[in-house]
Amino acid sequence: MSIGNLKIGDYLAIGAIFSATDSVCTLQVLNQDDTPLLYSLVFGEGVVNDATAVVLFKAIQSFDLPHINTTIALQFVGNFLYLFISSTLLGVLAGLLSAYIIKKLYFGRHSTDREVALMILMAYLSYMLAEFFYLSAILTVFFCGIVMSHYTWHNVTESSRVTTKHAFATLSFVAEIFIFLYVGMDALDIEKWRVVSDSPGKSVGVSAILLGLILVGRAAFVFPLSSISNLTKKAPCDKIDFKQQVTIWWAGLMRGAVSMALAYNQFTSLGHTQLRGNAMMITSTITVVLFSTVVFGLMTKPLIRILLPSPKNRMLSSEPSTPKSLTVPLLTNGHDLEAYESDRNLITRPTSLRMFLSTPSNTVHYYWRKFDNAFMRPVFGGRGFVPFVPGSPIEQNDQQWQ
Repeated sequence: MSIGNLKIGDYLAIGAIFSATDSVCTLQVLNQDDTPLLYSLVFGEGVVNDATAVVLFKAIQSFDLPHINTTIALQFVGNFLYLFISSTLLGVLAGLLSAYIIKKLYFGRHSTDREVALMILMAYLSYMLAEFFYLSAILTVFFCGIVMSHYTWHNVTESSRVTTKHAFATLSFVAEIFIFLYVGMDALDIEKWRVVSDSPGKSVGVSAILLGLILVGRAAFVFPLSSISNLTKKAPCDKIDFKQQVTIWWAGLMRGAVSMALAYNQFTSLGHTQLRGNAMMITSTITVVLFSTVVFGLMTKPLIRILLPSPKNRMLSSEPSTPKSLTVPLLTNGHDLEAYESDRNLITRPTSLRMFLSTPSNTVHYYWRKFDNAFMRPVFGGRGFVPFVPGSPIEQNDQQWQ
């Protein structure tokens, strides 16, 4: 289409740019009580996908791809694995360090202010270390958060747990607002639109082709991998039916701020470019992100209602609707919900995550739980391995006086 002088590295970077999905809209519509397996799949893909796209993007940028050969290809794969594994290990180590410090050292113990500050600073430390060692900071922070939620969060007082939960939720909400503001401001980047203003039809054509490739590429692996997964499952309730496959396919069609950020990183120098091909890719990325977010986002709720209608009489959960408060056994399709409720005699039930932790459903998790309980939790703490303290010493003194 004669859009400019793009190289093989640019084309591979475009693939990494548009592999970063934004499944937040679908997660807002899906009901985790009705379809916990589907919710787990969409949520798990959404949180890992962005990090993987960034790691792949960095690996592409670090190689001379126009002169690629077998050696360079092996180095490329090795560099990708190095970034992924190293970032993961760094995040795990930072999370374990925070858990050990809060559990063993007296500094900050049973003081809500110090405990919350320590958790936030340790999480930020993992990000800074990843940037210092040229690793993937988003992947490091992600795994640091997993470890901190498994160990560190249970080592602090009850008041610190409530504070950190709401503090991080507030920071996340504010960050999302700023992200959407930046996306809207980038959409009005006059410099890029002026470069491609003489050929608006070509810009629309490139955007349409990219959007079509996203639709086809998404379907090319969702449906085959779902079919392969169903072949390994014996129970019908564990299989992913066609309607749920369509929902997973649709959840990954929307693109967000990560795609925009990677596009600016690849095709601009400090946010500026006068090259026609680079400007064309920036404006096309903006068009795809806005179109998928607005159009696909508006169509998500009616589509989910058609594909997955909610039952009229559904038991309400005793906990807020969060990814950690699934109220039926984790990673099941929910077809056995009525039988499960009758077995529990409609008593207020613990969350499925808690049941999953106490009664492992597969061999790998069973042996991990044995190792975790025998070696990890006695050292780093966690649920059931630290004494329960409702609040800070000041709060305890107040309660004694009362």
